Amino acid sequence: MGVDPGLTRCGMAVVRGTVGRPPSFVAVGVARTGTELDIGQRLLTLEQALETWIEKHRPDVVAIERVFAQHNRASVIDTAQAAGVAALVAARHALPVSFHTPSEVKAAVTGSGRADKAQVTAMVTTILKLTAPPRPADAADALALAVCHAWRGGHTNRYAALVAAARKAP
Repeated sequence: MGVDPGLTRCGMAVVRGTVGRPPSFVAVGVARTGTELDIGQRLLTLEQALETWIEKHRPDVVAIERVFAQHNRASVIDTAQAAGVAALVAARHALPVSFHTPSEVKAAVTGSGRADKAQVTAMVTTILKLTAPPRPADAADALALAVCHAWRGGHTNRYAALVAAARKAP
């Protein structure tokens, strides 16, 4: 499951895939919170949306975009809080969490760590054989995170296999 954290819009996406195999699309969506709500209510709304997605789709791992320094300090704080909620919800479900930088995701999906949003959206559409580009950009970014993690694999996939096996044990 890929999560593009944001307080106003948080992209969530699920793909099936492993290293060396093409990923396939499962689901994509965006959780939205009203700017008129106080921060606590916005984070609670986000937490509830992430809970619903994890319960519905049962991912093996959650890949979250790593917060990076932006010009707008308030935006960085909001994004970091949303990322923290996503990591907390994953931990509650005993799911491993992996963080990927925006440039790492862009490089995995497009071949260039400097790709723009349009290029990422176009490649995600092609890779997952979607009939239309995912909208808004938060949805496309969440799909790109999920694809990046599926292709890059890593220790979290091994841990996810152990967790999945433990869930199936009597």
